[in-house]
Amino acid sequence: MAEQKIAGISRRSLLGAFMATAVVATPTYSNAAGFLRGSGDIRRVKMYSARTGEKIDMIYWVEGQYIKDALTEISGFMRDWRQNETKSIDPRTIDIIAATHKLLDVNEPYLLLSGYRTPKTNAMLRSRSSGVAKHSLHMQAQAADLRLGSRSVNQMAKAALSCHAGGVGRYSHSDFVHMDCGPVRTWGA
Repeated sequence: MAEQKIAGISRRSLLGAFMATAVVATPTYSNAAGFLRGSGDIRRVKMYSARTGEKIDMIYWVEGQYIKDALTEISGFMRDWRQNETKSIDPRTIDIIAATHKLLDVNEPYLLLSGYRTPKTNAMLRSRSSGVAKHSLHMQAQAADLRLGSRSVNQMAKAALSCHAGGVGRYSHSDFVHMDCGPVRTWGA
C-alpha cells in the first residue's frame, strides 16, 4: 500500500510528529496526589465520626500504589476510640468502602460508626447486643460499620455487594451497613 502524502509529508510522519509532541506536552505527576484530585487512577475515602468529631477526606491510592502515610492516617481515624488504640486497617476494606461510595455516586461523607475494635471493646459491645460477633473482623481491622444520610441501608448494601469483595451486613433497624474484606457473604434485613 502506497504511503499517502499530505503537502510533501507522509501520513505516518505526520502522526509520528503529533505523537512526539503529545508525549512531550504531557505533564508527569509522580508522587503528586494533589494534582490528581478528581482525575486519573486514584482512590479516595471520605468519612466523619460523630464520636470524635474528626473528619477525613483522603486520597490513599494513586496510579496503582497505596500511599503509606494516607493509610496510616486512615487507620488512626478508624481507631478504637473507646480504648484509643490503633491497628492498621486492611487496605482491602478501605478499597471496598471507597468503591461502594463511588458506586453510590454521592459527595456526602460516610458516618463511621465502628472501625477497628479491641477485643475489650468488642466484648463490651457483645454483652449489650446479640448482633456483635464473638470473632468479629473489626478486631482484625478488616471491617467498618457505615451510614449515609442520603442512601438507604439497602442501597448501600447492594452497592457493596456488587463489589464481590467481602462481607456485607444490613442493619436496617440501626440504619447502617457493615462492610468487611472477609469471605463474600451477606446477612441481615
